Amino acid sequence: MSARSRTLWTPGFTVGVVAMTAVVLVAIIAPPLVSASAYRFTDAVALPPSSEHLLGTNDFGQDNFARVLVATRLTLIMTVLATFISVLGGLALGVAIWLSPRVVREWSLRLLETAVAFPTLISALIIAAILLPGATTAVLALGIAGIPGFARVTANLAGRTARAEYFLTARFLGVGSWNLATRHMIPSMAEPLLVLSTTIFATVLVEISALSFVGLGVQPPQYDLGSLLNDSLESLYTQPIEALGPAVMIIIASVAAMFIGDGLAAHANPRSSRRWAPRPRIGGAVAVPAEGDEALVRVRNLAVSTSGGETELVHGVDLHVDRAEIVGIVGESGSGKSLTALSVAGLLAEELGQSADELRVGTLNMRGAPAPADLARQIALIYQDPGTTFNPSRTMGPQLTEVLRTHMGMSKRDARATVVDALAAVGVTEPELRMKQYPHQLSGGMRQRAMIAAAVVTRPSLLIADEPTTALDVTVQVGVLKAFRALRDRLGTAILFISHDLGVVRELCDRVVVMRSGEIVEQLTAAQLAADDVSHPYTRSLLDAVPQLDTTRGKRTASAGRAAQEGRRP
Repeated sequence: MSARSRTLWTPGFTVGVVAMTAVVLVAIIAPPLVSASAYRFTDAVALPPSSEHLLGTNDFGQDNFARVLVATRLTLIMTVLATFISVLGGLALGVAIWLSPRVVREWSLRLLETAVAFPTLISALIIAAILLPGATTAVLALGIAGIPGFARVTANLAGRTARAEYFLTARFLGVGSWNLATRHMIPSMAEPLLVLSTTIFATVLVEISALSFVGLGVQPPQYDLGSLLNDSLESLYTQPIEALGPAVMIIIASVAAMFIGDGLAAHANPRSSRRWAPRPRIGGAVAVPAEGDEALVRVRNLAVSTSGGETELVHGVDLHVDRAEIVGIVGESGSGKSLTALSVAGLLAEELGQSADELRVGTLNMRGAPAPADLARQIALIYQDPGTTFNPSRTMGPQLTEVLRTHMGMSKRDARATVVDALAAVGVTEPELRMKQYPHQLSGGMRQRAMIAAAVVTRPSLLIADEPTTALDVTVQVGVLKAFRALRDRLGTAILFISHDLGVVRELCDRVVVMRSGEIVEQLTAAQLAADDVSHPYTRSLLDAVPQLDTTRGKRTASAGRAAQEGRRP
C-alpha cells in the first residue's frame, strides 16, 4: 500500500466509510426484503419494542423498524440528487465568475452575496411552496437553494487561485478557459470543496427530512425519514421509540458523510498525504523596429497607473535590452521595478493601466495582442517565490512540460525528455524523480532551478527574472546566478534581472538601470558599477547599503601586537 493510500485510510475515514456503506447497503437490500412488513396493515397496533418488532409498531400495525429501513433508500436518493445539483451548479457558477470579464464578475459577486443572505432552508421552503409538494419538488428546491452558498465559497477560492503566479503564467501562455478551470482552479480547490460537499450532503439530508416533516416533501403513499418523524408526532408521548429510528438513521448518515469528507480532503492535499482577457490594447501584434535599432527589447515613455489614472506608479521609463545582454533593474521596494518588467511581458494586473510610445520584444508589439504561442516561445518568466510559482495540487512533470505540449507541439514523451535534460543542465539532481514529485517535496533551490529549466526549454529570446534569488541562501544564489550566465552564453538569451540587491546585480549584469519612485534615475555599465563610478545620490545610497568586509581592522590589530612584543609603539 502506498503512502498516500495509508494517509487516506485514517480511523475517522474508515469509520465513515463503514457507516456509510452500511447505510447504502440498507437502502439497496432492505426494501425488497421488508416492504411487506413496512406497508401491510395488521391488528398488532401500537406494540412496544420486542424481538419480533425491534422498534414496535405504529397505529396501523406496521413495523416501525421495517419502515425506517425502507425510507432510507428514498431519503438517500433525494439527498444525493439535491447535493449534486448544489455542488455542480455552485462549482460551475463560482469558476465561471472568475473566468468572466471584470464587470460581469463584480456584479455576479454582489448578486451572490445577496442570495446567500437568505438561509437555504427558507429559500427551499419558498420554492417548494410555489411548486407542487413531492419528492421531485424537494430535490429541486434544496438543490437550487444550495447553489448560491456553494458558488460563493467556490468564487472566493477561485479568486485566490486566479491571483497565483502559476495561474497568471498559464493564462499568459494562452491556456483555454476549460483547461484553466480543470487543470488549475478546480484541483487547487479540491480540499475545501470536498469538505464543503460533504457538509452540504449532511445538511441537505436534514433539510430534505425537514421539508417532508412540514408536509412540503414526500407525499403519501411514499415516505422518507422526515415523513416518519412527522408520523411519530402523534405518539411522541405514548411511544417515543417510533421517532428514534428515523432520527438515528439521519444522524448516522450525516456523521458518516462528514468523516468521509475529512478523509478525502486530507488525501486531496499533497502535504498531508471578467472571462479573463488582456487589457484593451492599441496597435497590432507585430512591431517593426526602427531602422538601425538592434535592441531586442525597446521601451519608450512607459507609464503605469492605477485604475482611472488617479495614481501614476511608473512614468517616463525608457529602456532597452540588447540580444544576449543581461540588464539589471535595481531599486527599493515600490520603485517600479516589477511593474516595468510585467509591462514588458504583458502581465500587468487588470486594475492597472499602461501607456507607451513603444513597447516591443523582438518583433512582438506588447501594446497589441501577440499570439500566446509567440509569447510562450519568445518570453520566459521566473518569479520571486518558488513556493507559489507551481500548482501545489499537481506533480512537477505536467507543469514543466505544459508549454512544450501546448505551444511547441511536442508529444508527452518528447516534452518529458526535453525537460529532464533541462533540469539536469541547471543542476537538479535526479530529474526523473523530481518530475514525479509535488512542489512542496523540493527544496527552495530545487524549485528555483526547476523554474529556470522550464523557462529555457523553449529557448526564449528574453528571460525576465523578478527577484529570483531573494528567498534563497547564499550558496544556492551562487548556483542560480551561474545558471543565468550559462543560459546567456549557451543560448544567447537576453535577461532582464530585477533585484534590490546591488551586490548580486554587480556580479551578474552587463548593465544596470536604477529606479526610484517609478522612474529611472541612472543607468550604469558593469565597469562603472564595479568602480563605484556613480553620480546619483540614490545610487550611492544603494551602494553604501551593500555589506562590505573590513579587512584593515585585522591588519591593524596584528601590527599593534607585533609592535608590543618588540617594545615599540605601533
